[in-house]
Amino acid sequence: MSERSAGILLAVSSLPSHYGIGTFGEAARRWVDFLKEAGQKYWQILPLGPTGWGDSPYQSFSAFAISPYYIDPDILRDQGLLTREELEAVPWGIKPNRVYYAALYAHRGKLLRMAFDRFRENPSAHGGNTFREFRERNSAWLNDYSLFMALKRYNRGASWLEWGEKLRFREEKTLAKYQEKLAEDIEYHSWVQFQARTQWENIKAYANSNGVLIIGDIPIYVALDSADTWANSDLFQLDDQRRPIRVAGCPPDPFAAGGQLWGNPLYRWDVLEQNGYAWWIFRLRTCMQLYDVTRIDHFRGFESYYSIPAADKDASRGEWVKGPGLSFINTINRELPGANIIAEDLGYLTTEVRELLRASGYPGMKVLQFAFDSRESSDYMPHTFERHCVVYTGTHDNPTSLGWFKTARFEDVVLAREYLGLRDIREGHWAFIRSALSSVADLTIIPMQDYLGLGITGRMNTPSTTGGNNWRWRMNGEALQGELAKKIEHLTHIYGR
Repeated sequence: MSERSAGILLAVSSLPSHYGIGTFGEAARRWVDFLKEAGQKYWQILPLGPTGWGDSPYQSFSAFAISPYYIDPDILRDQGLLTREELEAVPWGIKPNRVYYAALYAHRGKLLRMAFDRFRENPSAHGGNTFREFRERNSAWLNDYSLFMALKRYNRGASWLEWGEKLRFREEKTLAKYQEKLAEDIEYHSWVQFQARTQWENIKAYANSNGVLIIGDIPIYVALDSADTWANSDLFQLDDQRRPIRVAGCPPDPFAAGGQLWGNPLYRWDVLEQNGYAWWIFRLRTCMQLYDVTRIDHFRGFESYYSIPAADKDASRGEWVKGPGLSFINTINRELPGANIIAEDLGYLTTEVRELLRASGYPGMKVLQFAFDSRESSDYMPHTFERHCVVYTGTHDNPTSLGWFKTARFEDVVLAREYLGLRDIREGHWAFIRSALSSVADLTIIPMQDYLGLGITGRMNTPSTTGGNNWRWRMNGEALQGELAKKIEHLTHIYGR
């Protein structure tokens, strides 16, 4: 990523569609066309995994699977697996600028099972051989995931920690019994992944053929209630009953007196090191198939991670523990030469974290909204940047740029206006965009909400909160206008990107 370039951040879920959420359908192709017209080289997305309670893409049932919600029903209709009448009969939601997770939960699975039943009636007419090859090629993760999801349905959605002891401990004879008993449901979940992966690969190929590269995003941690934790319990800090001993989070700060209690199980880095970090290498190798570039969330956790007793109600009694450090980074660079990785190095940074980032060779992140804290000096100011970094106006965890001008401390807004030479805060988003694009950073990524000039209603997520409008923002189909593409292309051009 040494070439000076630019891209746009937009979650797949935020694409326009008729089906309650963005999909890998025609709207995704139109979006790629827009990126090409706007002179953008990168499309950054959020994690693609299937989501559970809270709808967060950073809490997924699998580090390898793709959410069934992103499968485009129109493509299944074109394959003869669904009918137009069946699609039109489903109430997907009222507002086109919101994701309707309740409707998706209630209806998407039913449609996919109807399509699967029709596939089973005549597999040879619907890619049966290709599906079989997909299952064989991805068996290392797909078998456990499909069994996990089938067992989850059999146990009425309960966490695997609440399953019977033999299932929880993956007793061999018990697993064999349920593999036979739930064979059709297991095949269904595998087929859903086949459809999702095929559709995504087609979108990625279309993007690449139009000069657009995909930046994927992966959480450093996996969810406690996930196929990954259930199938690889020896890699996590669990007790002899497979329950977490200590969990992940962030320490208290002026914005969160009790810190952030994420609840993800922590890795046993000593065990991972003994087997050459094989699980992580396999995960990143899979990412290299799905994306052109991979952004790893919470990179600082590789240097030191915040460890909280699992029984605690907040993060106040946590402590910092040394992570795998350079041993892990060197293994990645040796086993996966040429891997394009962006390190999300935000948060509590120390000299040791900065040194690890420098040794890794990965570009870190700069977020302009963090530059204008008038209470302290900041290395997020554009004049302090080095070239080898990625600059954002904001991320999915920030307000939009216009939202920031309306909600930030008065002194911070004053500093931003003085630094940017801004007279009218109604143009604040364009001032942020120009500052990012004109900086020396090799890569600039702008959230689409900023290009659309959206205020607080365009925010994607508010950290440390669940529900509400989190993860629900969606772009209107009319937003992709030629005039906006021309303006973005012009700015991209004049700043040499």
